[in-house]
Amino acid sequence: MLILASGSPRRKELLKKLTNEFVVISPDIDESLLNIPAKDLPIEESRAKAYAIASQYPNDEVLACDTVVILDGKVLGKPHTEERAIEMLKMESGKRQIVLSGYTYIGKGVEISRSVATYVYFKALDEQTIVDYVKEKRPLDKAGAYGIQDEYGLIERIEGSYDNVMGLPVEDIDAHCPIRQR
Repeated sequence: MLILASGSPRRKELLKKLTNEFVVISPDIDESLLNIPAKDLPIEESRAKAYAIASQYPNDEVLACDTVVILDGKVLGKPHTEERAIEMLKMESGKRQIVLSGYTYIGKGVEISRSVATYVYFKALDEQTIVDYVKEKRPLDKAGAYGIQDEYGLIERIEGSYDNVMGLPVEDIDAHCPIRQR
């Protein structure tokens, strides 16, 4: 059985593009323990999540993913408060950021770990748009304080995978992991 090592409802929906044959088990790891460069963070966190679940279910396949938003060389995490969400969106306004996902697949005698980057270009946003977005969409659990799927007019354009920005680089996983072949 394939296990998606994630508590993200968006990752669950995205994985359904490849298969409906999986279960979700959220790993219990302390992500704050990883003190490494931003570019390495998602892949190392995905490995930690994958191995946490694989150690409990050694006969199953595991897919784990972690996504970070990098703006001006710094990781923007989840805001957790409306004030922090507004502050983050003001920083992102009119700028390009990198959404970087790392994923790890363990199973069928292999481990596959890869990173996927997507460039996201924000429109110049006025303060009222930012406040309205935060109040209406409540992006407190989303890295970078936004969800690309919200279709709120924050984003000018992207270069790369839309699904990656949502949290799971489906196209890359499909090309490199034996998930669809069930």
